[in-house]
Amino acid sequence: MTQRERPLSPFMLGSYYRFQVTSVMSLLHRATGVVLSLGAFVLTAWLVAVMAGPEVYARFVECVGSLPGRIVLAGIGFSLIYHLLNGIRHLAWDLGYGLTLKGAYTGGTIVAVLAAVFTLLLWYFGFSAGGAA
Repeated sequence: MTQRERPLSPFMLGSYYRFQVTSVMSLLHRATGVVLSLGAFVLTAWLVAVMAGPEVYARFVECVGSLPGRIVLAGIGFSLIYHLLNGIRHLAWDLGYGLTLKGAYTGGTIVAVLAAVFTLLLWYFGFSAGGAA
């Protein structure tokens, strides 16, 4: 009796597995962790620019204030908010809440919506206060 060739791991979304809220949330949590690690370099560059003096800091502000710089900052801001909220969701799971399939889907949807809303609020208040301008 021959057995069918089966995929070895569910990381092959799309070609073998359907996208689900739980798998997308897991992938996004890992991706935002990587973005936050890279964002630490931006934070370090900011601190170095502050210490290096007004000319270097002015160049840093000019770089961050450009469209690509703002996109990078938006990505870091979203990553920070999403990663925090999804971490709270995992903490709730550790406490025994939301462990059903419905609870996992509901929690994932809540985290995604709140991350988007909080990121938009962060950027609205940041730009209205004159930040990164």
